[in-house]
Amino acid sequence: MSAIDAPILDIVLPCLDEAEALPWVLSRIPEGARAIVVDNGSVDGSVAIARAGGALVVECPQRGYGAACHAGLLAATAEYVAVCDCDATIDPAAALDFVSVLRGGADLVVGRRLPVGRGAFPLPARVANLELARRVRRRTGLALHDVGPLRVARRADLLALGVADRRCGYPVETVLRAAEAGWRVAAAGVEYTPRAGRSKVTGTLRGTVQAVRDMSAVLAT
Repeated sequence: MSAIDAPILDIVLPCLDEAEALPWVLSRIPEGARAIVVDNGSVDGSVAIARAGGALVVECPQRGYGAACHAGLLAATAEYVAVCDCDATIDPAAALDFVSVLRGGADLVVGRRLPVGRGAFPLPARVANLELARRVRRRTGLALHDVGPLRVARRADLLALGVADRRCGYPVETVLRAAEAGWRVAAAGVEYTPRAGRSKVTGTLRGTVQAVRDMSAVLAT
């Protein structure tokens, strides 16, 4: 079998109108990994671009970041699964480095954004992330400073966590459930560059407020 037939890593890419970003993102999928593009209702040709780029495309009619993440996790077959933003802010090749951290003893590796370039990590999103990370640290005792635009773990373990949020609270719930399960959670730096195309979430004030609400709701449970 080829590496794509039996990938060691599936990279789940939740996607909503990312036609501008997808060509670069898919070109950065490392050898031995497979891209799973989970389309959440795109109307800009993202699906055709994903298929042309060799990705496995999964349709997710239920809107929401968490819904797309869960659909990708169900479609994955590799031992390791990464969930990565699909807007070209993060090089998905970094996920292989995270797998090395897992093999070194971690159960979950969470990316910490290291902004590179003008316009990366807009101020509203950065401030909101700092506060959310502080609340996660207080709740879990984990030394995390980011809620993670790139997360990697073993597929079977992720499924067993039973993460239920289907909106923007999904990353926070993943970390909370991992901590409750006694997982060894590690943080790793990842370069974060200005996104390609129009932001639907953290690049807008409205999107940031909604994301904070979703994550805060998870923290309040």
